[in-house]
Amino acid sequence: MNKISMLINNKSVQASNGQTFERCNPLDGSVATVAPAATPEDARAAVEAAAAAFAAWSETTPGERRALLSKAAHALEGKAEALIAAMASETGAAAPWAGFNVHLAAGMLHEAAAITTRISGEVIPSDVPGNLALAVRQPTGVILGIAPWNAPVILGIRAIATPLACGNTVIFKGSELCPATHGIIVEAFKEAGFPEGVVNFVTNAPADAAEVVEAMVSHPMLRCVNFTGSTRVGKLIAQTCAKYLTPVILELGGKAPFVVLDDANLDEAVNGAAFGAFANSGQVCMSTERLIVDNKIADAFIDKLAAKAKALPLGDPRKGPVVLGSVADASIVNRCNELIEDALAKGAKLICGGKADSTLFPATLLDHVTSDMRIYHEESFGPVKPVIRVNGVDEAVAAANDTSYGLSAAVFGTDVGRAWQVAKRIESGICHVNGPTVHDEAQMPFGGVKDSGYGRFGGMAGIEAFTTLRWITVQTTPRHYPF
Repeated sequence: MNKISMLINNKSVQASNGQTFERCNPLDGSVATVAPAATPEDARAAVEAAAAAFAAWSETTPGERRALLSKAAHALEGKAEALIAAMASETGAAAPWAGFNVHLAAGMLHEAAAITTRISGEVIPSDVPGNLALAVRQPTGVILGIAPWNAPVILGIRAIATPLACGNTVIFKGSELCPATHGIIVEAFKEAGFPEGVVNFVTNAPADAAEVVEAMVSHPMLRCVNFTGSTRVGKLIAQTCAKYLTPVILELGGKAPFVVLDDANLDEAVNGAAFGAFANSGQVCMSTERLIVDNKIADAFIDKLAAKAKALPLGDPRKGPVVLGSVADASIVNRCNELIEDALAKGAKLICGGKADSTLFPATLLDHVTSDMRIYHEESFGPVKPVIRVNGVDEAVAAANDTSYGLSAAVFGTDVGRAWQVAKRIESGICHVNGPTVHDEAQMPFGGVKDSGYGRFGGMAGIEAFTTLRWITVQTTPRHYPF
């Protein structure tokens, strides 16, 4: 069991009223973590600490910020074993997924360090003689980052790193499902030597989330929110931000289509589909959620994918290497079981896997899924995947776009030009030709459309998200006035 603290103004603190909450392991119910249950007063104190630190931090040089972010990357890498253990304990994540989280997150910190010297503006020609007109990017201010449990190191670092690189100060609200994992991330920033108040960490009991978030959003010194999580909660966050005219960036749920055209390399498509569908037991915003397969090759594709899915190791990640560990809690088991029952009752065919009676859920494929089944429309966020058969490109595109979501997508076909044209027609913020739906790189513009949110993280898009663009002029010669 871990007992953790919050971090406010570089001081490890408990909730001001002494209250805590427990996060239990999803497999056996043992207490994994005891964390502070922040009050609204604690949340406001974190904003005030960040606000007090902003003036000095925003004036630091790119080299100073770059050096600290690089130190944080090395500190995070040194905590790999602790992070892998914490993820297994709190969310049931398998070691390969946890290790991938650490590796990618360290890369995100290095990328953030690199962009400190890429925050630039432009000179804009003015019609006023002698007028030097500049578009200047400056730090936004105090930023609240809220990250989920499913890719906790990657998404936790994403909530912090680029805002810091741009000269902002940060309050990081840890997930109620993995407070210790998120706490280890914050330790890396503290060990790197970030000044007081630049990075702050708050945890809250699940029942207090709305109150704690609103306490921060309503604070006049908070300037921006970035949230990654479910569409349901994202809409609530957006409503709260709208009340206070606080800008918000939202990366929400997905129902990613994986389109297999009739000329696809089946072995490559199967490998991409298996990774996209079953990495972290399907608990990834980019997870392949719909396998849209041309009827001409559907039988062969499904046979190969089913063989691969059946061979994926499933088990308790604390006891040895597995691909599919535990899903995060019983609610995911119940939802996936209901989706399977509904699909089978309406004519789908179970290819492999099936319903689970514990959080160890097997890789499951359902064939002949149609639009009257819940799993066609609803995000499973688990290792249960529908196969939707289509005839030709137009039907494939129509099925891919027949969703309220639009985060990631994939198209497989050996005629790359044809596959590219299909990719262009899919309504999503991200699409990969001959690659899996699960793909993230720190320098890429990451985000979705429709119910998958708005705004972009990563690289130059991240700079745009976490800076304010100002128009500043200098009159270099005497100016003529009409009166």
